[in-house]
Amino acid sequence: MTTKILVIEDNEKNIYLLTFILEKHGYLVLQARDGERGITLAYEHKPDLILLDIQLPGMDGYAIARKLRENGDLGQIPIVAVTSYAMTGDRERILNAGCSGYIEKPIDPETFIAEIETYLPLSQRRT
Repeated sequence: MTTKILVIEDNEKNIYLLTFILEKHGYLVLQARDGERGITLAYEHKPDLILLDIQLPGMDGYAIARKLRENGDLGQIPIVAVTSYAMTGDRERILNAGCSGYIEKPIDPETFIAEIETYLPLSQRRT
């Protein structure tokens, strides 16, 4: 079974880079450019991992994480914030909103897969 990763990101360059890296390593990538679409895709496809930007139009990443955590079926899916928010307290706010982890932008393409795979069971890792 192919591991599905939902990327919720509004920046075209970022979504392209994340998708390229993930697909290169054999992951199936679902893309959403806003929170509403991301939540819909999460309900429809039940991904194995969600990569979530925090600064999104409309509904921000904090609200998306909280909404996903409210749902019993989706509540256990790891959510990793991939964000440029790096000020004091940002990491704690992100984790308190329901994210499982935090990766700071800009991502390092050399270490990105290893970072996200720590949130997947061994059987779903590609490297």
